[in-house]
Amino acid sequence: MNGAETLVKTMLSGGVNVCFANPGTSEMHFVAALDRHPEMRCVLCLFEGGATGAADGYYRMTGQVPATLLHLAPGFGNGYANLHNAKKARSGIVNIVGDHAIWHQHYESPLKGDTAGISQTVSHFTRVSSDAAMVAQDGADAIRAARSNGGQIATLILPANTAWDKADDPARVVAPPVLRRPAASHVARAAQALCQPGAALLIDGRALGEDLISVAARIAASTGCRLLAPYFVPRIRRGAGSVKIERLAYIVEENSAVMAEVKTLVLCGAHRPANFFAYPGKPSLPEAEGTHVFDLCAPDMDSAATLHALHKELGVQVDAPREVLALPALPTGGMSLDKIGQALAALLPKDAIVVDEGITTSRFLTPPTKTARPHDWLCLMGGAIGSGLPLATGAAVACPDRKVVCLTGDGSAMYTLQCLWTMARENLDVVTLVFANRGYQILRLELANVGVDDVGRNAQRMFDVEGPTLDWVALAKGHGVSGTRVTDADGLVAALQAAFSTHGPHLVEVVC
Repeated sequence: MNGAETLVKTMLSGGVNVCFANPGTSEMHFVAALDRHPEMRCVLCLFEGGATGAADGYYRMTGQVPATLLHLAPGFGNGYANLHNAKKARSGIVNIVGDHAIWHQHYESPLKGDTAGISQTVSHFTRVSSDAAMVAQDGADAIRAARSNGGQIATLILPANTAWDKADDPARVVAPPVLRRPAASHVARAAQALCQPGAALLIDGRALGEDLISVAARIAASTGCRLLAPYFVPRIRRGAGSVKIERLAYIVEENSAVMAEVKTLVLCGAHRPANFFAYPGKPSLPEAEGTHVFDLCAPDMDSAATLHALHKELGVQVDAPREVLALPALPTGGMSLDKIGQALAALLPKDAIVVDEGITTSRFLTPPTKTARPHDWLCLMGGAIGSGLPLATGAAVACPDRKVVCLTGDGSAMYTLQCLWTMARENLDVVTLVFANRGYQILRLELANVGVDDVGRNAQRMFDVEGPTLDWVALAKGHGVSGTRVTDADGLVAALQAAFSTHGPHLVEVVC
């Protein structure tokens, strides 16, 4: 065996059996090793940001660590933005990155770069294998790191000679360390705090899982506190039968309004909420002045055990209120954002997975879908746009028996439109709604937020994606995906009904 072969065997025996790949010359021995093991599912992505974003979506839906295969420092750089998003989502990913052979790194070859340096800015774990004999153990350590602290980014860099030189046996992956838990006295103080007037419990990450959010909701119902979640969440169960929960807002003033009456904020699996950006004359934090922030359980701690301990401390016997199915009537007539929300809420299939990168449009889609058929909702984490199509790709690979619905703006989708090709090649069951508002609408909003009212030609041309107008039906067809353009509510309803009734990738361009 060579080093690459021992790594593949280590990954498979350690439970890593999906690899989202965009390889190059320095990864060829690893590619050959993968080829000898068809039990490893290899999914080609035509851009590294598609691979890293797909790995994020896969982890969010399965909780199982996938691998990516990237090419040297530039390839890792191309995948950086969606690794940033994955890090914010606390997704566990193992990146395998090829590099030049050790002796070749002494020369200034065209692709030479600081692979370890760029990795360390986004990875919790970075290691460069020193020789083929160490590759298997390095890989096992990377997998363990990716599974640690509730999910981390781990990057293993393989100089080409460590992949092709002879090596011995694969290594065993050791279980990650046990997650830390708060002291019993800390849980008791949190229980007391939640019983006070004006208290709120903010949960995030694993605490938003279907079982744990029910525990949190029972705690809220028992104590009378409010149950909150961030606006951007990695995954949350919504629709009929889901627990009722308030989410924070994107707009600074709306966020402050949500938090205005909160006197004590208890955090479980969540960071202290902060507004997305700083703006002139506006606060960085949405909480009211004097709010007491009680950090019960950090995001890298055991939020499951913490919520159960809190539940036990309070002796909760109360059932949590849940959403009841209430589907709106199908809209007709001209197109509007409200009607898009109504159509989606009325037609969303049961157990769909909704990937939300709709940015400005999404604010109009989340309220009506609260009482739609039960579904999971995945948000853009980290704020780096271009995650929607990759997340949908990974979610569809993870859950082939569930319909995936990707909500994205036309500007955002252009970052990673190559994922449409991967959806077609893998026959992934993804319906993509591209909201074609012909520009980066969020930037128009942000320009106003910083106090600029007079918009001239230069700013306008940096916000618009017109002249030429993007043709999303043609773009979809060019990637092997069928597409439909709709300009009114009747057309949208018909397109959704057709797309939801068939298997495979489909794109709907919603002109709005």
